Amino acid sequence: MTVPWRRQGRTEHLVLPGVLTAEQAAETVAGILAVQREDGAIPWFRGHHLDPWDHTEAAMALDAAGEHTAAARAYEWLARHQNEDGSWYAAYHDGEADRPTDRGRETNFCAYLAVGVWHHYVATGDDVFLDRMWPSVQAAIEFVLRLQQPGGQIGWKREAPEDGGAAVDDALLTGSSSIFHALRCALAIAEEREEPQPDWELATGALGHAIRRHEGRFLDKSQYSMDWYYPVLGGALTGDEAKARIDARWDAFVVPGLGVRCVLPNPWVTGGESCELALALWAVGESDRALEILQSIQHLRAEGGMYWTGYVFEGNRAVWPEELTTWTAGSLLLAVAALGGDEATTAVFGGERLPRGLEPECCR
Repeated sequence: MTVPWRRQGRTEHLVLPGVLTAEQAAETVAGILAVQREDGAIPWFRGHHLDPWDHTEAAMALDAAGEHTAAARAYEWLARHQNEDGSWYAAYHDGEADRPTDRGRETNFCAYLAVGVWHHYVATGDDVFLDRMWPSVQAAIEFVLRLQQPGGQIGWKREAPEDGGAAVDDALLTGSSSIFHALRCALAIAEEREEPQPDWELATGALGHAIRRHEGRFLDKSQYSMDWYYPVLGGALTGDEAKARIDARWDAFVVPGLGVRCVLPNPWVTGGESCELALALWAVGESDRALEILQSIQHLRAEGGMYWTGYVFEGNRAVWPEELTTWTAGSLLLAVAALGGDEATTAVFGGERLPRGLEPECCR
């Protein structure tokens, strides 16, 4: 595949030894762009579905690679197709807004727009974009916080309208940790616009306290690696507490030379989880281990620059499922961008310019 030199120049900062050359990075970015529809939608791959969270992750990767116009189009797709209650549906066939395939409305999917919008703003300084996206961010956050429980945790979804549309009170640690990150980004946007949101601050503090001190308020999904590292990736746990959490289950989830298991005890490593763990490691100052994880999943890179979702490493060893997803490629680009010092990516995942000290005074 021939990659335009213009894009190669934009991705020189994504070079990482044993992970990406500038040419390989440019090829991966071109692969994501090739999947993006003209209207801005970024499905997992063409013919599959789009979900708002992974769509946003892929858009953030485009911003990290300097493809700001394409990233803005992705966010504008969300703004155009937001439901009246501030949500989006969980899945749309091939990114076609009029063909939702799952009309449930998942809170962490909806909140994540704030992370992408803040990332784009830090990358570009585009005040006009921020003003244009603010109503969508505000509506999405209000939708999410209507599902917050008395203990601070966030109910994980609202059922599809045809199933009654009821709020599901059960909370997921991974989802709520992602929402915690999104709320802090939303508060940063509000501060930039000089529109304080004290109710959001209180909600964020309560959610962070629940994640840090009351894990029993969440459904037990401890067999999933995301529940292991997401409190760190989302910024709820930092410093020594974050490092201790990572170390406690390292041997359970990390397969040396292959990557990170998705779920125990299955012999299946996945690229997305591996890259997200690398981001979490970088955030707590463990860049060497982050680099090792990213190097270990190069067996998932396919011809053309995209990445297989995962690999079964015992029994009938094989790439599985046989799909090259934009969000897997996006997660790798974001992890490399963080290790490479990309300003917007380090600010968003390192917590620079995000509010701190939001935990209720009684609980500090």
